[in-house]
Formats: sequence, structure tokens, C-alpha cells
Amino acid sequence: MTDDNQDNSHDQHEHWKHHGVQVIKGDRLDPNTAQTPGMFRQAAINHARVGAQKIWAGTVSIQPNAKTGVHHHGELESVIYVVRGKARMRWGERLEFVAEAGPGDFIYVPPFVPHQEINANPDEPLECVLVRSDNEAVVVNITDVDPVEKPEEVYWVDPIHKQPE
Repeated sequence: MTDDNQDNSHDQHEHWKHHGVQVIKGDRLDPNTAQTPGMFRQAAINHARVGAQKIWAGTVSIQPNAKTGVHHHGELESVIYVVRGKARMRWGERLEFVAEAGPGDFIYVPPFVPHQEINANPDEPLECVLVRSDNEAVVVNITDVDPVEKPEEVYWVDPIHKQPE
């Protein structure tokens, strides 16, 4: 092995040592991220914290019986994983659609879809993990929505989940 190869190997070793896998402890999340009324977001993974280029990840909590303001995330795709509690999602121009998710369920929110998260449990906080398709949090809060009173329920129907009779 030449000295150049040894130097490159050492450089790569040092680079990976300091810029390889990073563990972000749950008690070290950053609340200095875009917020929406009614929920509390904290960033774990983004460009500023770890140098992420293509994703943002963090947590969100919503207090019992609380609902968030209506918002969307611009061009970003979002995935919500429910850790604890019962999530009720409303979406559409007038929040005319609704579906629920519980622990272990994933929720996908496409770009530009106006939506609102609701904690459907009166007794415990709703705790979720969020992942978005860019390295910074984009949140566009919408204040001029006239929500319908009774949203149309949308069931997640697939080979495992049957539509209720």
C-alpha cells in the first residue's frame, strides 16, 4: 500500500468517524422548527442538525382532544407514524374528508394537501414520528378555511382492512 492510499484511508476513516452514522437522542430534539397552532413539532434530522440532504424527520405531539390549525407542506411529501394515541386526519379544500389511525399505523400526506391533525383521544396525548421529503421543514398555515361540519369519512381499504358494512 502506498503512502497516498494510507493517507486516503485515514482521511476516510476520520471523515466517517465524525460524519458517518449519527444518533440523535430523544431528549435532544430541536423545538426550533416550523410550528402549527395546536401541535408541538421537534426536529431530529434536518440539514442544520446532521447535514441531511433529502429528508427531515422529527416528532409531533398533540394534547388530548386538541386539533391543529389547517396547513400544508408545499411540495413536500410527509409520512406520519403513530406511536401512541388516536389520530384523526381531516383534509381537502374544506376539510371534507376524514380518516383515523392508531399506534403502528402510517399516514401519507401528498404535496399541497390542506390537512388538520386531531387527537381523537380525550385521555392521552397523540405522539407521532414525522418524515418529510426535504431537509427543511416547510409549513404553510392556512387561516381562511371554512370547514364542513360533518366531513365525509374515508376508509383505508386494502387486502387487510375491509370497508365497514
